[in-house]
Amino acid sequence: RMVISWYGQACFKVQSGELVMAIDPYGKAIGLTPPRFKADILLVSHEHPDHNNIEAIPEGAFVVRGPGDYEVKGVSITGIPTFHDSQGGSLRGANTAFLIEMDGMRLVHLGDFGEEKIRPETVDLLGEVDILFVPVGGTYTVDATSAAEIVNAIEPKIIIPMHYRIPGLSVKLDEVETFLKEMGAKEVTPEDRLTLKKKDLLEGASS
Repeated sequence: RMVISWYGQACFKVQSGELVMAIDPYGKAIGLTPPRFKADILLVSHEHPDHNNIEAIPEGAFVVRGPGDYEVKGVSITGIPTFHDSQGGSLRGANTAFLIEMDGMRLVHLGDFGEEKIRPETVDLLGEVDILFVPVGGTYTVDATSAAEIVNAIEPKIIIPMHYRIPGLSVKLDEVETFLKEMGAKEVTPEDRLTLKKKDLLEGASS
């Protein structure tokens, strides 16, 4: 089974058995206490201090930065080049979206995706997605409306919104409610942790 925990901003811990993956740990400049946990694999979507605080994760993790194909401890990772803004990277540079294949599931973490529209070739590269981590807070990434369009283009089985306003965060972002309204989601109960197995997704798809 897989356990996914959110630490705020775009930072997640993804655990499968003994294997732990950290994604986009942040520094304390954004007002939150940086995450601290041991990981085997550490993904960094881009070199901004709210995503690349690799010092927060004790030494020993295999660090994956940027585009390319990686195979680490039975986990297949594909870094797909995208932009942090709608101007071809001229404002905020490059961003890597990660396709992660583990436990028979396909996870996609979009990092600080900021393109006005997701390119068809990116959607093709991602293929069928079980779990999508998508930024929704605007300002530095896509906003709620664009995030909803991305979700509709990718059609994941599970959506995990990230990079939105939470208590203590000093960065000015929109609240997640804006995105939930865009998606027509009502009476959503937030969870800090998601536990699931591949068969849960199969059951969900058939119902």
